[in-house]
Amino acid sequence: MSSLHHTAQIARLIDSERVHPKSVVARVQGEVVRKSLHLLIAVVPAIAAFNLTVTLALLAVGTLFYAFAEASRLRGLPIPVVSDLTLIASRQRDRNGFVLGPITLGLGTMLSLMLYPLPAASIAIFALAFGDAFASLVGTFFRGIRIPFLGGKTLAGSVACFAAVFAVTLRVTNNATASLIIAGSATVLEAIPAGNFDNLVIPFGVGMVAWTMQIG
Repeated sequence: MSSLHHTAQIARLIDSERVHPKSVVARVQGEVVRKSLHLLIAVVPAIAAFNLTVTLALLAVGTLFYAFAEASRLRGLPIPVVSDLTLIASRQRDRNGFVLGPITLGLGTMLSLMLYPLPAASIAIFALAFGDAFASLVGTFFRGIRIPFLGGKTLAGSVACFAAVFAVTLRVTNNATASLIIAGSATVLEAIPAGNFDNLVIPFGVGMVAWTMQIG
C-alpha cells in the first residue's frame, strides 16, 4: 500500500507540473537568479586579501542597504532593481514577508572573515558560495532521490555540494585529505534543513573545520 501511495504522489506531482508549467519555469528561474547572486560572494576573499577592513565595511553597508530596501518594499515603496531582484529570486513562501536570505548571506560572509584567518575564511566563503549554490541548482534541475527527514534535500544536490567544495578547497590548500574532510563537513552542514540560516551554519561550521585542521 505504501508503494502505491508513493506512486500516486509522484503521479499527482507530475500532473500538477504539466497543468502549471509556468509555475515550474518561474521556480527554476528564481532558483537560478537566487544562486547566481549567491555566487557573487566568491569574490569576497580576493577583496579581503587586499583590505579586510574595507571588505567588512562594504559587506555591512550592502547588508544594511538591502534591509532598508526590503523594509521599504513591504511598506509598498519598492526600491528599483533591488526590490525587483528580490521578488524574482525569492521563494513563493517568502514573498509576503521579509526575505531574509541576503541578510544571512551577508552576515555569514562577515562572520567568516571576523572569526577565521583568511585561508580558512576563504574556504568557508567558497563553501557557502559554490557548495550551497551547486547543491540547490543541481537539486532543482535533476531532483532524483530525496534524502529522508531533510526537508526535500536531494542526493544529487549533496553530491554536487561535495564535488564543488572539494574542488575549491583543493585549489586553496593543495591537500587532498583536508579537502575531502572539509567537503564532507560542508555536505553534512548543507543537508541540515536550516532554511535561510544555512548561510550562517555552513560558513561557521566549514571555517571551524578548516581552522581546526590548521588551514590558515
